[in-house]
Amino acid sequence: MSKTIKKCYLEKLTFDHLLKAYLRVKKGKSLKKKLIVYEMSLENNLNNLLYTLKEEKYHPAPYREFTIYEPKMRLIKSLPIKDRIVHQWYIEEFIKPYIVKRFIKDTYACLENRGTHKAAYQVKRYMRIKRYERRNYYILKCDIKKYFYSIDKNILFKLMQKYIKDQKLLNLTKSIIFDEESLKGIPIGNYTSQYFANIYLNELDQFIKQDLKLKYYVRYMDDFIILVDTKKEAQVLLEKIRSFLKEHLELELNSKSRYYPNHQGVNFCGYVIFEDYLLIRKRSKKDINKKIKAWNMAYLNSSLNEDYVRSSINSWLAHISHADTYRLRRKYLQKMLFIEKEEES
Repeated sequence: MSKTIKKCYLEKLTFDHLLKAYLRVKKGKSLKKKLIVYEMSLENNLNNLLYTLKEEKYHPAPYREFTIYEPKMRLIKSLPIKDRIVHQWYIEEFIKPYIVKRFIKDTYACLENRGTHKAAYQVKRYMRIKRYERRNYYILKCDIKKYFYSIDKNILFKLMQKYIKDQKLLNLTKSIIFDEESLKGIPIGNYTSQYFANIYLNELDQFIKQDLKLKYYVRYMDDFIILVDTKKEAQVLLEKIRSFLKEHLELELNSKSRYYPNHQGVNFCGYVIFEDYLLIRKRSKKDINKKIKAWNMAYLNSSLNEDYVRSSINSWLAHISHADTYRLRRKYLQKMLFIEKEEES
């Protein structure tokens, strides 16, 4: 495969490709009313979008903004359907086939078959290998301060220019990246943002793997783990990474970035990871305890939304099933009054 994307914009810009992108947008989304309205004139809407993209007259619409509070407070920005279609088409036809394949194997988040538990397993695997090399070693754990809000759009666009040599596609890339006046930050909630964020930190991945020649490195979006031999090596490495991020990407490490001996384990991707087992974080236990109390209260008041609760429980069980939590699962399931009732009836 070519190392750059050349002259394929018009080749992949067809009604069928946009229709496939629309169907991906439609799948599992909660824009039901808007989707119904859009679909009433689907052929016309897609042909209009096809025309604006061919003539390079496409401009993203303004965002709808809202705030979420779980797992932490974040400002989410949502685009209209036509823009979501463009983003889907852009990622699926160009970014995934040409750029994602160039990522290192140890970068995770928003990538197919590379979720939190895969990242956690890889850290555990590396810790076990490292233990056989030397019994005592150090773990460097870093995360980037306000990552999505700190991405420099000019730097991001220059990085995209390394991959994209098709001028029409480059023009579209520019309109997607510079969709707001601010030159700092990309919107959380955009499909493209997930991939731009990984492309941005691919520069760090390459620096660590190619320049520093470090073997035991795992990144999940803006959180990353490196295993090194000594405390001194961890200290020096931390400063090298801090300098690289500042000089090349205009990013800063969070003050929580630190290093510590391997026997303490590492809190990463929702798990506390040791060489021989995974545990669930204390915060995760607190969160599910709060939810169980609320669900039990709703059940006693006959106001329990069973479908929502069932979905939440299944999601939680799927997450903790990757850790050593058999007894913990039984303990929490026994606390759920509504489950006990169902079993008794």
